[in-house]
Amino acid sequence: MNEFALYLQLGYEHITDPNGYDHIIFIIALCAIYRLRDWRRVLILVTAFTLGHSVTLALATLQYIQYRTDVIEFLIPVTILFTAITNLFQKSRTDSILTPDPPVNATPRYLMALFFGLIHGMGFSNFLRSLLGKEASIVKPLLAFNLGLELGQLLIVLIILTIAWVLIDLFRVKKHDWKLVVSGAVAGIAIILIKESDYWKELMG
Repeated sequence: MNEFALYLQLGYEHITDPNGYDHIIFIIALCAIYRLRDWRRVLILVTAFTLGHSVTLALATLQYIQYRTDVIEFLIPVTILFTAITNLFQKSRTDSILTPDPPVNATPRYLMALFFGLIHGMGFSNFLRSLLGKEASIVKPLLAFNLGLELGQLLIVLIILTIAWVLIDLFRVKKHDWKLVVSGAVAGIAIILIKESDYWKELMG
């Protein structure tokens, strides 16, 4: 159990580490169009993301798939930028914060989270492989690390939804404005990360 607890903590610390904020802002982008009352939808969304990154985290760690690290480090901010842009096209009412948003089909967003999770999982595997070294069995560390990632994700979701609740429900900030500010800020950060990536610099010559 000591080994399990160690990798659980490492997974949690990895995704909540401010120095590795790319995964954090992706989760923020996913949650930017939701309020605390939408927690069930958000839980499904985060679960879809978890399923995606669990698959590639396991496959990459077990070395069943190969990929270029610089390409993945480029694609991760691309997923962030794409998510932020789709937020801007998500309809939300601007006339009254008390009026529910128009109903939408959430399935495409769940599928997007699942697909982008596959990309982020390969990013997680780089860190995990550096930790494993010559471990005799990686099944338990892999499971523990993934659970740690999930706990960290849920903490980030709770924080962003709580902030949204305080601003929208208590201070009466319009949800439309909240969505625009958060998504715009996330998109700006994602563009910077894309331009700073080695693969982008290679593409640009």
